[in-house]
Amino acid sequence: MEAGTVSVLRVHRSRFSTLLIDVPSDEVPAATTFWSAALGVPARPVPGEEQFISLPESFPGLVMAVQAVDDQARYHLDIETDDVEAETARLVGLGAVEINRWLDCRILRAPGGHLLCVIPQHSDTENFEKYSRVWE
Repeated sequence: MEAGTVSVLRVHRSRFSTLLIDVPSDEVPAATTFWSAALGVPARPVPGEEQFISLPESFPGLVMAVQAVDDQARYHLDIETDDVEAETARLVGLGAVEINRWLDCRILRAPGGHLLCVIPQHSDTENFEKYSRVWE
């Protein structure tokens, strides 16, 4: 840090909001059928986001979806926040590495190799306030 520079930590909120089942694009129909039946929930395309098939009510209070990817099958989670920059900095400070950006999201690799995304708040305010943590 340069002399005279002040590091400012911003108070913000975040929460684990989404579990995504990343599936190679050509396997999405079979994976969607499987997960829908396995969890006993309907599968619904997400309007305007064709790569996602929602599995609503799989986990109350959380979003779960199948996501078509041009990569290997894996799971990843999303952390939603009211301050993407501050939450990304917090997680990088804990050992994650930012590997990419997509729209307003930050894609990180956590220690151990798992992917996670830091995304802007997308849940309704009541759920966000109920389940999020305040970071200082």
